[in-house]
Amino acid sequence: MSIHYPHLAIKLAICICCFSIATAFGQGIKLMRYDEDYSNLKDSVRNFYNTLKFLPLSADKKVYLSFGGEIREEFGGKINEDWIKDQGFNSSFLQRYSIYADLNVGERLRFFAQVNSALENGSKYGPSPVDEDQLAVENLFAEYRILKSSSDKMALRIGRQEINYGSGRLISVREGTTVRQYFTGAKLMYASKRFSLDAFVLEADEVNFGVFDNRPSHQANLWGAYSNLNIQQGGNFDFYYLGIRRDHAEFEEGIAKEMRHTLATRYWKSGGGFIYNLEAAYQFGKFGNGHIDAWTMAIEFGYTFEQSRFKPSINLRNDYISGDQKAGDGKLQTFNPLYPKGGYFGFNPLIGPANFIDLHPYLTLNLTDKLSAQADVVFNWRYATQDGIYRPSGNFNTAGSLSSHRFIGTTYLLSADYKFNNNLSFSCGGQYFKVGGFIKDIVALSDNSKFFNAQVSYKF
Repeated sequence: MSIHYPHLAIKLAICICCFSIATAFGQGIKLMRYDEDYSNLKDSVRNFYNTLKFLPLSADKKVYLSFGGEIREEFGGKINEDWIKDQGFNSSFLQRYSIYADLNVGERLRFFAQVNSALENGSKYGPSPVDEDQLAVENLFAEYRILKSSSDKMALRIGRQEINYGSGRLISVREGTTVRQYFTGAKLMYASKRFSLDAFVLEADEVNFGVFDNRPSHQANLWGAYSNLNIQQGGNFDFYYLGIRRDHAEFEEGIAKEMRHTLATRYWKSGGGFIYNLEAAYQFGKFGNGHIDAWTMAIEFGYTFEQSRFKPSINLRNDYISGDQKAGDGKLQTFNPLYPKGGYFGFNPLIGPANFIDLHPYLTLNLTDKLSAQADVVFNWRYATQDGIYRPSGNFNTAGSLSSHRFIGTTYLLSADYKFNNNLSFSCGGQYFKVGGFIKDIVALSDNSKFFNAQVSYKF
């Protein structure tokens, strides 16, 4: 069952009206909407947009509200999506509607609330958990700023909150899916000019399809600390520890209680010229009565030709992600990607970052100031032949011990993004997946799959 919304033409009219206002006065929109700061509008002209972003509630303007939100519409089509010959065409119309309110009370206290509606229509298989959550509270937290100076900041945040760290390999808000990821708990944050450290204890809710029907787990599912150190002329270093608990974790090894610890580091540089991202993680802990011994390593290099036409960027990624060496022996070597972003290796929802090796060259072009395009090729293998494949969420997908083939298949991707301004954007993409020996072994009548999508996003 889906919630019925006003006719699309009405929604578009509202969107165009808001767009005309925000175009002239728009501020920078961030991935995490609670990171936006509109205090600089304190003494601005009182037009509609400035009032929306800075609404004073006290005479001295130290108590004020900010409002914002998002409308996202997406259409996606799939052919033989499960690599099954003559499975046919399937399509989905995905929608995301979000609105937030940010109340600042003086320099120290803040309250942030955000609700989100994610809807799916059209799929002959129904919505997946990342496609539909009809109405949910996405953020609802109180934040107390313990320390706030020009050089050092410290704050305590308690309540429901989204989090996103590093490249999103292990902890991501999952922006690509219609349903974003959130947690409930406490986080202590410290930041100086070149160093930051977050420590947190959080629980993961059980996400359901209906209205305000998500259920808390009432236990700590994710805890740890994440730090970043910036060295002038030396790049960025991330160091982090993450712990998770899942009572019914599923792998090809079986289903059991999982208590897992992750120690990891990342060395990276982004921006123009030479870029790199090196990340490694080791995992240990308990799975049922057995021990966990898993790891991952990711290497990415690239170069952006800033002075050339279209500013081309040539990049190469290579990931090694461990898998279980022998199903049923009580030991687990399958890496758990924890709470990663979806579609990390393409649009295909069937392959995720566990028991996996890839080689991933890609090229990006800035065709104009507003239009960019990217072409990718991803070669996909299993790391261990006694383990299967896992979904982008890390959940178990298909057993693999019956096949001796490592090669899963080759993914070809082409995508484009057009940014009208800070508020309105359009993106589209297509994917062709050519099946390899492993898929041919596990799917009796297999065939190559095709995906395409188009998305319009408006944020204010």
